[in-house]
Amino acid sequence: MKRRAFHRAVFLLAAVYNLLWGLLAAVDPQWLFRFADMPPLNQPALFACLGMVIGVYGLLYAEVARRPEHGFALAAVGLLGKVLGPIGLAGLILRGEWPPATLVLCLTNDFIWWVPFSLYLWDAWPGYRRTFVPGPHEG
Repeated sequence: MKRRAFHRAVFLLAAVYNLLWGLLAAVDPQWLFRFADMPPLNQPALFACLGMVIGVYGLLYAEVARRPEHGFALAAVGLLGKVLGPIGLAGLILRGEWPPATLVLCLTNDFIWWVPFSLYLWDAWPGYRRTFVPGPHEG
C-alpha cells in the first residue's frame, strides 16, 4: 500500500485522539457548553454518550492503523461522520440554536482529518476494489 507508514501513523493518532476525547466527554460533559458560553445541559449524559460513540470510533481507527490494507470501509464510515457532523452543526449555528464558538468541535474532530482520511481512502481503494472481483476458486 502506498504511504502505508503515514496512514498507520494518522490512524494511530486518530485512535488516541478519539479515545481521549471520548474520555473527556464522559468525565466532563459540560466542557463545550462552558467553552461556548452556553447554558449547561440539563441532561449531560447525552453529551457523555456522544463521547462514548466518538471513543468507540477510536477502536476502529486503531484497527485501520493495525491493518491498513483492510481498513477501507472503517475509514470511509469515519470520514462520512467527519463530513456529516459539521453539516449538522452548521444547521444548528445557522438557525441560531448554537453559537459559532461550537465550531471548535469540528476543528479537532473533523476538519483536520479530512485530508489524511481522504488520502488513505484514495490509496486503499485499489486493494478494496479487488475484494469485489471473484478469484479463480470462487464461482
